[in-house]
Amino acid sequence: MDFLNDLNSQQRQAVTAAPGQTLVLAGPGSGKTRVLTNRIAYLVQAMGVRPYHILAVTFTNKAAREMQTRLERLFGATLDGIWLGTFHAACARILRREADYLPVSSSFVIMDADDQETLVKRALKELNISDKLYRPSSVHAAISNAKNNLTLPENFPTRNYRDEVIVRLYERYQQLLQASNGVDFDDLLLMTVNLLENHPEVKERYARRFEHVLVDEFQDTNVAQYQLLGQLSSYHHNLYAVGDEDQSIYRWRGADYRNVLRFAEDFPGCQKILLEQNYRSTQTVLDAARAVIDRNPYRTPKNLRSDRGPGNPILSYEAVDDHAEAAYVVDTIQQLVSGGKCKGSDFAVMYRTNAQSRLLEEAFLRSGLPYRLVGAQRFYGRREIKDMISFLRLVHNPADEVSLMRVINVPPRGIGDKTLVALQLAARQAGAGPGEVLIDLGRQGDQSPYWKSFSGRGATVLVDFGAMLSDWREGSQALTLPALFDRILNDTVYQAYLDDGSEEGQGRWENVQELRKLAYEYQDRGLTEFLENLALVSDQDTLPEQTDAPTLLTLHAAKGLEFSHVFIIGLDEGLIPHSRSIDDPEEMAEERRLFYVGLTRARNQLYLVRAGQRSTYGSYEVSEPSRFLSDIPEELVHTQGNRSHGRRSTSAWQDATRWQTRSAPSAMKSAPVVERRFPPGSRVNHPTWGEGMVVDSRIQDEEETVDVFFDSVGFKRLLASAAKLERIRK
Repeated sequence: MDFLNDLNSQQRQAVTAAPGQTLVLAGPGSGKTRVLTNRIAYLVQAMGVRPYHILAVTFTNKAAREMQTRLERLFGATLDGIWLGTFHAACARILRREADYLPVSSSFVIMDADDQETLVKRALKELNISDKLYRPSSVHAAISNAKNNLTLPENFPTRNYRDEVIVRLYERYQQLLQASNGVDFDDLLLMTVNLLENHPEVKERYARRFEHVLVDEFQDTNVAQYQLLGQLSSYHHNLYAVGDEDQSIYRWRGADYRNVLRFAEDFPGCQKILLEQNYRSTQTVLDAARAVIDRNPYRTPKNLRSDRGPGNPILSYEAVDDHAEAAYVVDTIQQLVSGGKCKGSDFAVMYRTNAQSRLLEEAFLRSGLPYRLVGAQRFYGRREIKDMISFLRLVHNPADEVSLMRVINVPPRGIGDKTLVALQLAARQAGAGPGEVLIDLGRQGDQSPYWKSFSGRGATVLVDFGAMLSDWREGSQALTLPALFDRILNDTVYQAYLDDGSEEGQGRWENVQELRKLAYEYQDRGLTEFLENLALVSDQDTLPEQTDAPTLLTLHAAKGLEFSHVFIIGLDEGLIPHSRSIDDPEEMAEERRLFYVGLTRARNQLYLVRAGQRSTYGSYEVSEPSRFLSDIPEELVHTQGNRSHGRRSTSAWQDATRWQTRSAPSAMKSAPVVERRFPPGSRVNHPTWGEGMVVDSRIQDEEETVDVFFDSVGFKRLLASAAKLERIRK
């Protein structure tokens, strides 16, 4: 029980809470993972609970791995029997065990995002519905939202004609999923909730087993997940929820922060414990974050405190435009790294939308500074990786028509559209799946009853592919996963198809080899677990643990991460908060929570950056400072950058002026009065670097220092008297 000695009083209260329903509201950086893992250790060591009777669910594999590692450190060994993983992984495990109750078999495949959109497109085509009027992504979002709210097609509310069309598409989408013996991510939750609700004996079996149910990031649960937790804890009534309504930022995908409020309503006798001691940030960062979030209603106020002292003031910077905004970020990072004060991995640059990364990437490339981009094409989304996964999925589940259609002609083997139509027709007439028809052709050749359904050449190529698929299926029973992987590569001659000698081809083959390495890690666990883990992997799970380069990512992707130095850029109305939230109080509250999450990622230094004007389709538009900036107390901020430019409304100008003049008044009074020769926005010429724009100028020790963005070399900071600059007057 020595681990209790390392906890503060609030953490100790949470870890040693009596059985029952417990709600732990954990502020950012307050050690919630420590509390969760120590709670499990306390249950086992102090309360005598067997690991077999504990269920702990998280939202990412990364979080689950971190908890597993900490538990192994506490116990010196793996806790056998404990269920520890993501919501979706736990549901998949239950569904495979209880497949007799389901419309799919235990070998069901989990369709990824691309597969789901493929099925929506097919449903649109089959029902002769225009994909211009009903965009596949929009249709799938409506279906996903319905599933998250436990709404089946027959219960879907139809208020207008569009809703009626969505219902038809939803029904066909589900039929296509089940015909492929497949489920999507939302089905994992929906089907598990319905299974437990409709079959009391199944519900009782799991509810009896799990004496203690623990959940991380409770504020991100949706309706289905909230229901699931209630069902699984319905026998012993020991539900331990850790979260923070202030960090609920996934409303767009069904998360409902109000579940935190419902918890207290549904379990009036629950214990409510606050974790307010922050171990990550300086007090200045916490005070700024609290000033922002305290304006949101329907929340539990928290007095965030840090023992690290006030730390550095927040640095705010207003660039002339969005190009200069990116240049400022990169130049600041480059100076700190080259000066030996920081490592590249100390920095994160956060923004509201993925599109904002383009100018940042260009600035990093110009500077020669490496970076890593979160949210770029995922490893598992690359063409060659999806090909190999589809081959393996087809071996595991021949009914998977999405995978079959992807690889039946990869590498090209002469199977054209006419042959594919004939294959689907033959399968439909026989009441079978195309995969089943192929395997029969592969085994029986011209003796197969399906042979006559195809032309001579069409039958031959289908027989060849069917024979390979049949051979892989049989081999999968005896071969290790790496051996099966190699057999598929050899039989399809995939390397020759992929690696044409070009740099791109070699890179693609290296990606396949990387996937092959992963297969070795699963050789003792099997194909089913391998495919399931690939299907449930998230963007954060693919982040390299150690990379000495600044990280570029959206504020949404930053959840759960922390960095020594954090830049939040684009702090303009319309970006943060996003323009879509302006007229919706709930959306605006979520935007405020999103900014709060970004602020609290910073350990030591926080930079808040905006641009006075932004390029829009070839022209520039004047932007206004984010309303959130005026929430931060003036004494916490030191301002750099452009003071004024362009025309603004009176109120916007007053807000901007208040924000931009937050340097200490005494310092401003003592500054010498020296005329600036190169004000921000002016164009200058340098004898070596050519033309550029002045981004910032300041007077210090009776000398003018200027920040210039040169067209040729990017961002430079110069002493005006020594730089031989000439102002270009138009």
